[in-house]
Amino acid sequence: MRKSKIYSAVAVAAVGILLFGCGQTKQTTSKETKQEEVSQAVEGKSSQEDEKAKTLTKEQWVEKATAAGIKKEALEQIDGIVSEDVKNGFPSAQLAVVKDGELVYENAWGNVKTYDEEGNRVESKTVTADTLYDLASNTKMYTVNYAIQYLVTKGELDIDTKIVDILGKEFSEETISIDYEGYEKVSLETNKKWKASLTMRDLLRHEGGFPPGPHYYNDRYDHATQDYDSDKGNILYVGTGADEKAREKTLRMICKTPLMYEPGGQTIYSDVDYIVLCYCLEKITGKRLDEYMEETFYKPMGLTHITFNPLEHGFQKEDCAATELMGNTRDGRLHYSGIRTETIQGEVHDPIAYYCMDGVSGHAGLFASAEDLAKLASVMLTGEYDGKRYFSKEVIKEFTAPKSEDYPGYGLGWWRMAERLKNDYFGDETMPEAFGHLGFTGTITVIDPEENLVVVLLTNKIHTKMEKPDDTLSKWEGLNYTTPKTGVIPLMIEKGGSN
Repeated sequence: MRKSKIYSAVAVAAVGILLFGCGQTKQTTSKETKQEEVSQAVEGKSSQEDEKAKTLTKEQWVEKATAAGIKKEALEQIDGIVSEDVKNGFPSAQLAVVKDGELVYENAWGNVKTYDEEGNRVESKTVTADTLYDLASNTKMYTVNYAIQYLVTKGELDIDTKIVDILGKEFSEETISIDYEGYEKVSLETNKKWKASLTMRDLLRHEGGFPPGPHYYNDRYDHATQDYDSDKGNILYVGTGADEKAREKTLRMICKTPLMYEPGGQTIYSDVDYIVLCYCLEKITGKRLDEYMEETFYKPMGLTHITFNPLEHGFQKEDCAATELMGNTRDGRLHYSGIRTETIQGEVHDPIAYYCMDGVSGHAGLFASAEDLAKLASVMLTGEYDGKRYFSKEVIKEFTAPKSEDYPGYGLGWWRMAERLKNDYFGDETMPEAFGHLGFTGTITVIDPEENLVVVLLTNKIHTKMEKPDDTLSKWEGLNYTTPKTGVIPLMIEKGGSN
């Protein structure tokens, strides 16, 4: 398979052309004025306009984006890069752009399934603007963060609330001892006190102390060494039931899970943080996370292509972009009881979300089209959509501000551009105020308040064979293409959108 690694140089050259080809002076409109303009624009949108937009041709989308201030050359270069990558074996991609509160561009490339389990090319349905992608960790922002921000705006939630005051004392009292390799050993009583002190804010900051991603589903996992193929057995084993019983058992196992470090002492990105927040929200609202998000956000906003468990909600496999080729086996290199071995399509790729959380979790599980996700993300620009307020400006500011001087690249859940700390994610010309998130499967959202801009790029980069040798079990061939290089396309849109 010929990769388009050389094409990365073409992309860089294209960015250079765009950087020096803008030929326009950037306006110095105040941020407050821009926010007001966006708010007015969002309030003016209607479902009729959305339906009309779906009939636009590729050329008409380019015209619309150009009218919004995005350079035509940028869109042509992006189209060329992604088209070339797909021609050379990259699976697929979707792109959607919201500018000043309006969807001004969308495009799609590739097929919903490119390879079979052995890596052979197959024929399948063409990706359209309606194709659903597994958002992976972008789920965190557009479920848990949105729900929390909404409840805080309404005055119904204080994020400094302790987890034990929501989930009960068993969250700390049922903790067991595990001596994590490479971490300070503390007494069980100390660990219980740590867990009893945990707040929702600690988890939003990813400084709660939980291990990054314990394999509750893997019967061969050793939590002390984080060895995924151990003969010792998993003392926090949930199983691979992928049902509501497994979901209930997962909460019990999290209650037993000891912390690796004292809360606030380190920043370690952990999926468990958002699984716990998911359980907290369900306790607070009395509804499962998928139900609450559908009723509170997706349905009122008219978003029809965003859901958990798409195969249970009227979608077919061919409506979804496929992910890993051989289930969760990493090309046959991982083995545990109940592991999926066939190409994953229409089911969440993340194993904790699938096996342990019945497909509905706060850390992964959400599927969406780029268009619907871009519209949802645009709420972070003004707090409103179609005249309804979801977040106050104060809450948006609190959640997207740097969590500390030592970690300006993190907000409360949100990843921040800050002082060019995340160039590789957002592009090195993105404004410091920009924020967003990434997803393991190949998804990125970038929200730039200064430019009143949202860029959503969805790919299924892990729908390829894995490189060999690869002891990390994380190097897919799909990562070698230009399209999923997270900073490239946002950079080109940003520079093409400068006024």
